[in-house]
Amino acid sequence: MAKFYRENVGIVVFNKVGKVLLCARSDQEKDCWQFPQGGVENGEDYKMAALRELYEETGIKSVELIAKISEPLRYDFPSNFKLPFKGQEQYWFLFYFKGDDAEINFEINPREIEFRDYKWDDISEAPKLIVQFKKEVYNKVVDYFEPKICDFLEGKANGI
Repeated sequence: MAKFYRENVGIVVFNKVGKVLLCARSDQEKDCWQFPQGGVENGEDYKMAALRELYEETGIKSVELIAKISEPLRYDFPSNFKLPFKGQEQYWFLFYFKGDDAEINFEINPREIEFRDYKWDDISEAPKLIVQFKKEVYNKVVDYFEPKICDFLEGKANGI
């Protein structure tokens, strides 16, 4: 049986000082940091899925959409992963976080706690912290979103 790519969204959230939210996976013993991400449910558009996944995984609702990557980015799972799909096809979104850290809550859905910790870091650090098979996608996400974060913050600083 041919395997397919699972439809997915990836979410980059940045704060007022331009740092991005990185989350430590709860199912990994060692530090395994990543951006929030998740599957698209029937009837959802990609933005709706991104907002839902962001809330379910982090408790964050206070965001403003800044940009998205219009074409999906794909990665393949390692061959030792026993999953029904070959990999993930992700639509990526960049959100500005208007809230404060008190909003972050990994226990919105206690049956599925995806993350155990978080930190705010430079977006350029994300590819260094992600598992190897996602690195190429993360490099593309950084290349696309890093200038958009800078432009947004520069515009806010100039009163635009």
